[in-house]
Amino acid sequence: MKWLSVLPQQCILLTTCLLMALEAVPIDIDKTKVKGEGHVEGEKDTGLYYDEYLRQVIDVLETDKHFREKLQTADIEEIKSGKLSRELDLVSHHVRTRLDELKRQEVARLRMLIKAKMDSVQDTGIDHQALLKQFEHLNHQNPDTFEPKDLDMLIKAATSDLENYDKTRHEEFKKYEMMKEHERREYLKTLDEEKRQREESKFEEMKKKHGDHPKVHHPGSKDQLKEVWEEADGLDPNEFDPKTFFKLHDVNNDGFLDEQELEALFTKELEKVYDPKNEEDDMVEMEEERLRMREHVMNEVDINKDRLVTLEEFLRATEKKEFLEPDSWETLDQQQLFTEDELKEFESHISQQEDELRKKAEDLQKQKEELQRQHDQLQAQKQELQQVVKQMEQKKLQQGNPPAGPAGELKFQPPGEHKVGDAPKHPVGGDQPLPPGRVQEPAAGSDQVHP
Repeated sequence: MKWLSVLPQQCILLTTCLLMALEAVPIDIDKTKVKGEGHVEGEKDTGLYYDEYLRQVIDVLETDKHFREKLQTADIEEIKSGKLSRELDLVSHHVRTRLDELKRQEVARLRMLIKAKMDSVQDTGIDHQALLKQFEHLNHQNPDTFEPKDLDMLIKAATSDLENYDKTRHEEFKKYEMMKEHERREYLKTLDEEKRQREESKFEEMKKKHGDHPKVHHPGSKDQLKEVWEEADGLDPNEFDPKTFFKLHDVNNDGFLDEQELEALFTKELEKVYDPKNEEDDMVEMEEERLRMREHVMNEVDINKDRLVTLEEFLRATEKKEFLEPDSWETLDQQQLFTEDELKEFESHISQQEDELRKKAEDLQKQKEELQRQHDQLQAQKQELQQVVKQMEQKKLQQGNPPAGPAGELKFQPPGEHKVGDAPKHPVGGDQPLPPGRVQEPAAGSDQVHP
């Protein structure tokens, strides 16, 4: 069963709170997560750093008949309040065992990430238990079993992250635009007066060219939807029918327009303003425009704020005055995204960060120089000691004393000299003097004759 494409009707409420329609706050730590086998190709990643764990938990819960029956009568508040989480005690043993396994895998993954992060700063003595407290989507105090508290924490973490998503996105986009302007002004400072004027003229020309586009219809209005009906669906605009339109664009036939399906409706409007071939058109701004349109329609149409549009909600919106006579829609190029004071504050923050980085770089350079100095000093001492040893050996040679080995032994023996204890032993019949009264016998094989 593909998630979000053939999702069972009775699981909609759970997915509303857990996946909350496809997009989430990008939380630092794990932009490099590896997708497991449970992640179906073609699915849109939520962006949560615990996305894979979230999806696997939901897939397992869907297999339990009792839990799915409870979902049929549950509402959003029951899910958010944690009441539904208590039903976990009644699911089958097989489901609980699988959830336990998933949690152990997730804890192991988080510990691995923590260790890798701490190793990168060469820290030691890592307290995994303390560091796991920063992860709010599971109960770190019980790393082995999946309990109702874990499901409750998972729901609340996903809900909180997604509720703050649009606000966080606005702030990040604003920083993006201020950084663009900051870098442009910094570049102008490097130019002479003539080149600076040419760059300013080019900038104003591109700005004017980008703003010269056809009128953009108000997102979700009758005119905007009729344009999709005619140009994308190829239908007669005079036969526009909201109910038919809804069913045409409910791509997965689940009875809802989710955020991804809504965003697809704005492509024709965005093409009026943005073209990836044009130098003056910023594709980052295009995606922000798309998300602004989706956010606006959701605020206007999504009555119960579950981030899904039902047919009833859609038809009710088509009866409003705003649907028939909407206000004009201001695109990003028609808005002041930040003030001069905000830009100055942003630049001040950038300057402070650069100063801190510069100071760290200087400290590291000093440490490097000090280590190099110590290295050079040790090398000089080593060479000095080697020279002293060499001089001592030469002095011994000049005095007639051969140089000594590591254990004090002589390295070589001058001719005619032997070490103490190295004198040859005299065998019987040799040159050793005989005791009085003894006559030396000739050696075996000798031709000597004794009288």
